[in-house]
Amino acid sequence: MGRKIAGVHFDDPAFWRAGAISTVAVMAMVLVMLTADSLAVISPGGAHVPPYTVINRHIDYKFDPKRGHDMPAIGELEPLFGKLVDGPVAQALIDKGKLVIQSRACTKAWIDPAWETWQAITGASTREEAMVSFLMDPERFRTWTRTMPNLGLTREEAEATVAYLKWMATIDTNGFPPNFGRMGSNR
Repeated sequence: MGRKIAGVHFDDPAFWRAGAISTVAVMAMVLVMLTADSLAVISPGGAHVPPYTVINRHIDYKFDPKRGHDMPAIGELEPLFGKLVDGPVAQALIDKGKLVIQSRACTKAWIDPAWETWQAITGASTREEAMVSFLMDPERFRTWTRTMPNLGLTREEAEATVAYLKWMATIDTNGFPPNFGRMGSNR
């Protein structure tokens, strides 16, 4: 007969089957608990992802000496396109903006310091208006560093894209991209 310690037969297939089933069951419970915990942190309004209504605030990046990298800085009230939006409207804008980004592979970031220069180029009074103008007619605002195909965005799609990009800029990405808040607009 096989090896036996403390009454357990280690060569018995039932022992190994029970061990495998127990391990899978315990790991499945741990995975469920970790998933629930992670979803609470990464969902809008969680510890790392602000609610959609953050698009009504000034967004910037500031260096955090404790963490050693730039972090999103949510500032004073600064309504998107001059209109304060509530939760459902903000979510609808961001949902639509996400679809525009996904369907057209658009990746322009809200926080890019170059948008200050682009306000003058587009004649816009705000960053969001400069972005909308650029997104709706990128060929008109083509430069040696910014060439983007005309995606045929409507104003509604461009505004939703800007809302999505502004919201995405508020998410704590643990310092990625590095030094983004300190990049100059003269690249």
